[in-house]
Amino acid sequence: MRPDRPAVSRVVLGVSGGIAAYKACELLRQLTESGHEVRVVPTEAALRFVGAPTWEALSGQPVATGVFTDVPSVPHVRLGQNADIVIVAPATADLLAKAAHGLADDLLTNTLLTARCPVVYAPAMHTEMWEHPATAENVATLRRRGAIVIEPAVGRLTGADSGKGRLPEPAEIFAIVQRVLAGRTQADMVGRHVVVTAGGTREPLDPVRYLGNRSSGKQGYAFAATAVARGAHVTVIAANVSLPVPAGVELVRVGTTADLRDAVLAAAEGADALIFAAAPADFRPKHYADQKIKKSEDGTAPTIELVTNPDISAEVGAAKRTGQVTVAFAAETQDGPANAARKLVNKNADLVVLNSVAGGRVFGEDDNDVVVLDADGSTTALGRRSKEDVADAVWDLVVARWVKSSAG
Repeated sequence: MRPDRPAVSRVVLGVSGGIAAYKACELLRQLTESGHEVRVVPTEAALRFVGAPTWEALSGQPVATGVFTDVPSVPHVRLGQNADIVIVAPATADLLAKAAHGLADDLLTNTLLTARCPVVYAPAMHTEMWEHPATAENVATLRRRGAIVIEPAVGRLTGADSGKGRLPEPAEIFAIVQRVLAGRTQADMVGRHVVVTAGGTREPLDPVRYLGNRSSGKQGYAFAATAVARGAHVTVIAANVSLPVPAGVELVRVGTTADLRDAVLAAAEGADALIFAAAPADFRPKHYADQKIKKSEDGTAPTIELVTNPDISAEVGAAKRTGQVTVAFAAETQDGPANAARKLVNKNADLVVLNSVAGGRVFGEDDNDVVVLDADGSTTALGRRSKEDVADAVWDLVVARWVKSSAG
C-alpha cells in the first residue's frame, strides 16, 4: 500500500470501444457509492457506445478523450501521476496492444504510460481476438510488467456468438479493485498457473440420492479470486458449487470424486501450484442402483456397501515436479494437529491447512480459523479472519516457496 494514500482513493476508470462499455456504468456506480473519487477516461470509440453526459453524471467529473482539453492542468500526465489505481473496463484487443507497445495517441493511453499505481485490465472481445497470438503476446507482456489482466468470462458475446471473451461482471471486477486498493494484493503471481479445487463431490447411490458433504466452495473460490487479483492464471475445478464464479478464472465443473480426479490430473501438469480446497467424498457406493431404492415392507434398512475413493492430493503429491507447490486441507472434528501432520507426510504436501469443522463450523461461513503446517516444520496460526484473507496468507507462503525454489 502506498503510504501517502488518502482516505478517498483516486480512481481512473478507462473505457475502450467495445459493446461491453455499457457495463462499465455499473462498475462506476459501485466505485462512486463506495466513496471513491472516479475520473472516467473513455476513448473516442467508447463514446460511440456510451456518451460523455452519462459518464459525467455518474462520476460528477468532466470527461475528455484528448490531450488538448484543459491543457493548463496537463491531464495526460497528472491523471496517471495522481491515481491510486487505473482500471480499464472493457479493455479491447486494440487497447491492450497499444498499452503493451507503449503507444499514446489519446488521453487514456497517455494516462497508462504515466501511471505508477496498480493497473487492472478487464478484457472484452470476441473469442478469436482473445485467442489470437498477438493478443496473447500483448497480455503476457502487460502481466510481465506487473499489470493485472483479468481473464475474460465465458458466455454470450455480440450477436449470436458465445465463448471466452465476455467482460466479467462489474461486481467481480469491483471486488478485485477493492482488494488492490486495500493493499491486500500485489502482482506477485504474474505468469503463474494455479489450480484450485472447490466444493464437495457427490457419489450417486441411485437416481435420486447421493453421498456428499456440506462444503460450499467458499474457501476454494476465495483462493481463486485472490489469485486472480495477484495476477495468476487460475483454473478452478468446482464440485457442485452454486456460488457466483470469480471473475477471470477458467472454470471446470465436476460432480464425483472420479470426475474431480480426472480434471485435476489433466490440469496438474502445467500448474505451478495446486490448492486442494475441495472436499472429495472419501467413499462411494460399491453398486449403483438403476432405480430408486424403495423402503422394504417391514422397514428394514438396506445394506449399502462402500468402497474407498482415490486420494487425489496424495496422487498429485507423489508425482509433483521440482518447484511445484501442493497445498492440502485437513478439515477435522478431532485430533486435528496429529491428523494434519500425517497428511503433510502421506500426501507429500508442502503445506496443509488445518481447520476444525466440529459441529458443522466453517461450512458456508464467510470467515475461517486455520493453522497452516509447513513441510519445513514451521506452523502458522492465522486466527479467525475472512476466507479471502486466509487465502492471501496461504498464497504468501506459496509465493515464498517459489522464490526459495528459484533462488536455489
